[in-house]
Amino acid sequence: MNRKIDQLSVATIRSLCIDEINKANSGHPGMALGSAPILYTLWTRHLVADPKDPEWFNRDRFVLSAGHASALLYAMLHLSGYELSLADLKSFRQLGSLTPGHPEYHWTKGVDATSGPLGQGIAQAVGMAMAEESVRANYPEGEKIMNHYTYALCGDGCLQEGISQEAISLAGHQKLNKLILFYDANQVTLDGALDLSFSEQVKARFIASEWNVLEVNDGNDIEAIDKAITEAKKSKDKPTMILVHTVIGYGSSKQGTSKVHGSPLGVEDGKHAKVDVYGFDHEDFYIPEEVREEFANTFIKRGQKAHEEYNKALEAYKAKHSVDYQRFVSLVNLDVDKYIPEVMPTFEKGSSTSTRVASGKALNAFMLKLPNLFGGSADVAGSVMTKLDGGVNFEPDHREGHNVNWGIREFAMASAQNGILLHGGLRTYVGCFAVFSDYMKPAIRMAALSHLPAIYLFSHDSIAVGEDGPTHQPIEQLAMLRSIPNTRVIRPCDERETYAAWAEALRSKKTPTALILSRQNLPLLEGSSAEGLAKGAYIVSKEEKKEMFEIIATGSEVSLAVEAQKLLKEQGVDVRVISMPSWELFEEQSEEYKKSVMSLPREKRISVEMLSTFGWDRYAAHHMGMDTFGASAPAKDVIKKFDFTANRLMDLVLKIVK
Repeated sequence: MNRKIDQLSVATIRSLCIDEINKANSGHPGMALGSAPILYTLWTRHLVADPKDPEWFNRDRFVLSAGHASALLYAMLHLSGYELSLADLKSFRQLGSLTPGHPEYHWTKGVDATSGPLGQGIAQAVGMAMAEESVRANYPEGEKIMNHYTYALCGDGCLQEGISQEAISLAGHQKLNKLILFYDANQVTLDGALDLSFSEQVKARFIASEWNVLEVNDGNDIEAIDKAITEAKKSKDKPTMILVHTVIGYGSSKQGTSKVHGSPLGVEDGKHAKVDVYGFDHEDFYIPEEVREEFANTFIKRGQKAHEEYNKALEAYKAKHSVDYQRFVSLVNLDVDKYIPEVMPTFEKGSSTSTRVASGKALNAFMLKLPNLFGGSADVAGSVMTKLDGGVNFEPDHREGHNVNWGIREFAMASAQNGILLHGGLRTYVGCFAVFSDYMKPAIRMAALSHLPAIYLFSHDSIAVGEDGPTHQPIEQLAMLRSIPNTRVIRPCDERETYAAWAEALRSKKTPTALILSRQNLPLLEGSSAEGLAKGAYIVSKEEKKEMFEIIATGSEVSLAVEAQKLLKEQGVDVRVISMPSWELFEEQSEEYKKSVMSLPREKRISVEMLSTFGWDRYAAHHMGMDTFGASAPAKDVIKKFDFTANRLMDLVLKIVK
């Protein structure tokens, strides 16, 4: 079948892409032109979504992993009836426009995920597919409220990034059969032909990772693409990769070369493509009425009908399962306050526990209240304390499980968490050692950019890791995490602060939170406070009479600061000890509050943290920290070597004061 409307529609889409990029004089036409038939077929024949309600919970999800082809996605959204006008297409890549250079979630309606850093979109799609399975399994007759597919489009670049294999391996292991990945195999990258850098047998790689693999030999063959999607949707126990052989920059005089990857075609070559190759001789940004009608009669009509049927099914579900329905609605909207206890647990006076153990206790306590808590660690559950007591593992045979065994896949784990949160319905956490936050940083940044309330549990937070040595002892990682906009970093000093940190993380709706946890035991401090933690910094141990100096500490060093305070008192120096678990929470407070906590000039303050001093200048002129790497030895010997003792802190303060 070679329907004229199909050819006209694809020509229209390709022409819009050329026009968007030419007008902006910026963008990536290559993949946009090559992949146009893939998205046209998906949109008009399969994808289920409603442009009138872009956040409809049971819609199919689509992730453009190769986000540089954004001009194509924007053309599709415009033709599909989303709130994206021709004027928006004409302002592609311009300041403040709804059509930024790469797709941004919550910025452009219809964009299901922020994408562009290659490979992350694949992992986000894996997370979405996991979420779909989990939500459905955790409600009686869950298939009536959750039942959709997740699609993603990637290119050669995505598959060269290491995260792609982490995610592909995980998806195959989890048998995510409702995940369908299109691979635009155009054999070209920015620097030239793909064979300059890549000779991998991609089909064999996916087969080895337990995926179905389908192949379309001609990327312009809409019927073959349609057949492959139909076949992929029949899979019962494997995700599917559809390999589509395309021509990069199809229609351009430079098609098939790297010259068309990331540079506008220009007026002359654009006209050649549109008129001579596509047979589309119209002014720029022209859309034939019959093309609009085709999208109205396929994608829009199908989506609205499915949405109406879903709403009826939801009403029936509400009548039959009223309690579960209310739980479903509240958790989809991230309304967790009623599940978080208002009263903190009672803590045993004089007790001592590591904050990683305290975090594990808090996690299990909150899990009893919060039925959609879902997560795990990168193969260190026993060390980071991420496992739910008596919890069931999330597996192909137990989709109701809440414990996730992510394997040693830190980057994919963090990125898949983003996908789970983009999907909705679950509150998530992931964990590993603090030093390996480096592996996760791009995904943490993506969570912050996407306004996702991801939770990261980073244990083994200092040189007190001990024998594992400097390769496993974090130094600069907190400075890195604190540098990411819209990210909260919380390093609690004891069990009370740890519970409060968990509550803050769970209450967040638009900001990721990193909890920095100790391996070693820390004493429960008499002055520690949940209310104080919520404000980022507070006076944990007040001066006796007249304040002469301020010690600002975090985590394991707060108890050390309190000990030094006592020694200084014997020397006639009256100091205030401030616990500062979170810079970010502190900066959210009023100036009046901040001055009440840090009342002395910056020159009369010292920061104490067994990590890099980078960034602490904003709060203190003096520092006791780590600006070298650590050493391998028992923790007490490492701490002694670097002299993280109350006596040293006392001496530093005395030297400054006197």
